[in-house]
Amino acid sequence: MTIKTASEPQRTLPASQTVAKRTFSLRDKWADSAFNIIAITVLLLSIAAVVYPLYFIVIASVSDPNAVYEGKVWLFPSGVTLEGYQRIFADSRIWNGLGNTVIYTVLGTAVSVTTILFGAYALSRKDMPGRKLLMLLFVITMFFDGGLITKYLVVRDLGMLNTIWAVVLPGAVGVWNLIIARSFFEHTIPNELREAAQMDGANDFKFFFKMVLPLSKPLIMLMIMVHVVAHWNSFFDALIFLNDDSKYPLQLVLRNILIQSDVSSTGTTGGDIESYAAAQRIAELTKYAMIVVSSLPLMIALPFMQKHFTKGTLIGAVK
Repeated sequence: MTIKTASEPQRTLPASQTVAKRTFSLRDKWADSAFNIIAITVLLLSIAAVVYPLYFIVIASVSDPNAVYEGKVWLFPSGVTLEGYQRIFADSRIWNGLGNTVIYTVLGTAVSVTTILFGAYALSRKDMPGRKLLMLLFVITMFFDGGLITKYLVVRDLGMLNTIWAVVLPGAVGVWNLIIARSFFEHTIPNELREAAQMDGANDFKFFFKMVLPLSKPLIMLMIMVHVVAHWNSFFDALIFLNDDSKYPLQLVLRNILIQSDVSSTGTTGGDIESYAAAQRIAELTKYAMIVVSSLPLMIALPFMQKHFTKGTLIGAVK
């Protein structure tokens, strides 16, 4: 047996290969640096393109409209005034509309999320008879719609006109959200878990409430966030189905106030220039202030739900 007592000589690269290796290393380093600079620049520009319009609306809502027209307001407010907010909150319709919107949002979100969770879990069960036919009927509604007149006739015949249910029930189940929830249950809740629960004596309802729902927190938070935003910003169903002003949601109230401000400013006589300018000033202040008032509650609530919302958005992309 032969024992090596000396280490084998190390191989040395020729000088030309060493220089080429260093050249490629420098090129890779410069390429990485250039890519990072370009990526950071594009990201900062994208953030600015999203954040700055929101910031501009806020500072314009507390600035003199004349300064806004003249381009003096772009980074800091000019001629600070709260007249727009004072006029909005002095109107009792705002508080009534805010209360209605809270009711519609809470009730509509509860109905929609509950219906979607129950329906999606049932459709995810492979032992459910006729689930493919039901899913096909749901999908058909995504491509074929009866139209506004048919929707109005159905709501009228069901006796829901000028009631809270006319705003809550017609769009309670979104098919796309139903598909996302069904896919989540199919890929996240294994059949083995249900079989183990059945062996321990749990029925379907107990398994759903005790095991499925606790494991579906990202999905639930996603559904809640989507429907809260939808109901908070909704005004079209209320415009079509509600006749009583006291039942209008906030968005519809703000729309009516904005229309009245525009009509007041355009209806001023041409000879009274000062009155026309004052009406235009009030209309502009009201416009920016209304955007802030309608968007601020959601902007405050979003950071508290961002963690679960980010996880939930991956459901439709990965699951």
